[in-house]
Amino acid sequence: MNKRAFTLAEILITLGIIGVVAAMTLPSLIKQTQGKELEAQLKKAYSVIQTAYNQMTYDERQILNKTDYPANTFRTKFMKYFKTIKDCGNSSCENSSINDEGDIDYSSKHYKTYNNKTMNIAALDDGQFFISDGMFIMIENTGGGPYFYITVDVNGYNKKPNRWGHDLFTFQITDNGKLLPMGAPGTSFTNFEYFCSTTSTQNENGIACTYKALTDKNYFKNLPK
Repeated sequence: MNKRAFTLAEILITLGIIGVVAAMTLPSLIKQTQGKELEAQLKKAYSVIQTAYNQMTYDERQILNKTDYPANTFRTKFMKYFKTIKDCGNSSCENSSINDEGDIDYSSKHYKTYNNKTMNIAALDDGQFFISDGMFIMIENTGGGPYFYITVDVNGYNKKPNRWGHDLFTFQITDNGKLLPMGAPGTSFTNFEYFCSTTSTQNENGIACTYKALTDKNYFKNLPK
């Protein structure tokens, strides 16, 4: 009885086809996996921050808002509710610089906007610290000023993509003491056209993405490159 077998050429052609299919599908699978990881990390970060905030509110027996904390004072109290592994003071880990004209340059050397443009870190420099699970927390606490934000790098300072709306997410403490994901009704940035957009040139683009990331089930499937 004659037995047929694949020739070497046929095997090589088959392997080549498999390789092409893998090359076409693997990036999509990797992106989906990374997206699911970032989504899980965001939800965990929100839970951890909300729990600490609620406990702090209970301990202080008051509604927490920007009027309760003079500039740069929130960090020292808030970080006590975490297992902190590094205290960066106000901004020693992620900070501004002085440009050639002698002006303060708030362009981040480490983070990018949602669509990978230069990012403004002015809303991240009133308190910074690392906690035990690797998350990096940054605070905007201007005292009586209009802003009272908590921003978290959910997968760690040294792990990419390091972009607002990808692994960097911002929450706002409102005047009535609520901790809300930025972009939600009642927060400072709700215009997604400018602050969570694939085409915006705003240097704070991505700050409003937190609300969409928590409410849109397809959000992490559509992150811009």
